[in-house]
Amino acid sequence: MATLYTHQSENVAKTWVLMAVFLAVVVAIGAAISYYYNNATILYVAFGFAVLTNVWAYWNSDKVVISMSGAKPATDAQYPELNNVVENLAITAGLPKPKVYIIEDPAPNAFATGRSPEHAAVAVTTGLLNMMNKSELEGVLAHELSHVGNRDMLVSTVAVVLVGFVSLASNIFLHSSMGRSNDREGRGNPILMILSIALIVLAPIFATLLQLAISRKREFLADASGALLTRYPEGLASALRKIGSYTAPMIKTNSAIAHLYISNPFGAQAARSFVTRLFSTHPPVEERIKALVGN
Repeated sequence: MATLYTHQSENVAKTWVLMAVFLAVVVAIGAAISYYYNNATILYVAFGFAVLTNVWAYWNSDKVVISMSGAKPATDAQYPELNNVVENLAITAGLPKPKVYIIEDPAPNAFATGRSPEHAAVAVTTGLLNMMNKSELEGVLAHELSHVGNRDMLVSTVAVVLVGFVSLASNIFLHSSMGRSNDREGRGNPILMILSIALIVLAPIFATLLQLAISRKREFLADASGALLTRYPEGLASALRKIGSYTAPMIKTNSAIAHLYISNPFGAQAARSFVTRLFSTHPPVEERIKALVGN
């Protein structure tokens, strides 16, 4: 019988399997471009650019995300219960207390960010505080602290680096190959040439889907880790039911940080179509609740 412990270990294993597939895609596109051009220099430039830009974003993630979300510091004087819950959960998890922020928004939502537990921040909306009871609030905050403890910012940053490399390499290839097809005619195996071009063109889509799959697995992992932290899965499950019942989007949304929130900030309607779900960073609420409590 599946338990939260098995869900937790399964999601860790699946994350690393997806990362391994991701690296295989990077190697494959590298080999394809090298075969086409018989020159690997372009790969080193693209990979270096992707790494440098995303390392900067990772190092400054807490400041960048807080600024983009419009969050403001939640002081002890203004939000004593919120700070108390965060501090107690952090102690239980063996983590430093993260900085706490509030977002003025009626939609119930929350996120965590930061490159390490020592540089972490959690933010909740006023809508979440107004809608949740204490056990539900603890469930949501335990989920967010689990993202910090599981080093999800590191995992997601690595995924973003890989997606950035694949997209950049593909774009450079497409632009540089325009009008130069005659230079390649009759050179090498034509079947391998066609396969190489197809791989380079389709790789960014496949890489993006892999990134989103990794993000969804990390959400399941944070759900399981958060429930184990509070020892009360029903608290988070109940919170997810309330969050899922709220259909309106957040007032201030940004696709660049949408994956950090506990729920899709663009609203429940945004996750209903098959295509949208395929490209969603969040698994359906119903699946998350079933994984937590079995119904």
